[in-house]
Amino acid sequence: MERELEWDPSINAAGIGVEVRDRIVTLAGHLGSFAEKLAARRAVQRVEGVNGVVVELDVRLPGHDRRSDEEIAAVVRSVLEWTAGLSEKSVKVTVERDVVTLSGEVDWGYQSKVAEDAVSRLRGVVTVVNQIDVRGNAGAVDIAGKISAALTRHAQVESRHIDVSVSDGTVTLRGKVGSFPERSIACHAAWSAPDVRNVVDQLSIGA
Repeated sequence: MERELEWDPSINAAGIGVEVRDRIVTLAGHLGSFAEKLAARRAVQRVEGVNGVVVELDVRLPGHDRRSDEEIAAVVRSVLEWTAGLSEKSVKVTVERDVVTLSGEVDWGYQSKVAEDAVSRLRGVVTVVNQIDVRGNAGAVDIAGKISAALTRHAQVESRHIDVSVSDGTVTLRGKVGSFPERSIACHAAWSAPDVRNVVDQLSIGA
């Protein structure tokens, strides 16, 4: 576990304590950015045999990364427009003490995820609160069928063990997958489907 954290050049592993119990990994300590915190979680999820990750990491910004809330808001606005194509009319940005809150409405669920991921990588941001609503079409038919078909196309995922249900635009994934990467692929497929407003991940990991 520690070796995987040390191997990732985007992580300062010296600031992380690792505890493993019953294949559940707990990360504690502090890091210099929110992006580094997310990278640490992803690094642990890559390790074979890990069934769960508990993140108790604090973000403590170094002096050279500190920005005013106004500066952060301006950068976030530009990033959303340049990387996600989301105007101020679609997504509103609020920043308070380095915490970025995104609100508003978009047409697709993946747009909400892209916006959150883009802002999460910015230095000077402590955390991101995603309150973006997805309009979608709650009455759209066969969303579950489209997601199941997408999962079948991914050879890395054993789709037969995944149950997909849809209610009012919210997709719930249940069942068992073999690893965190498989779980990530399944969730990505669900978010990518048209008319999806939210994805609830209830997948377990195990052989």
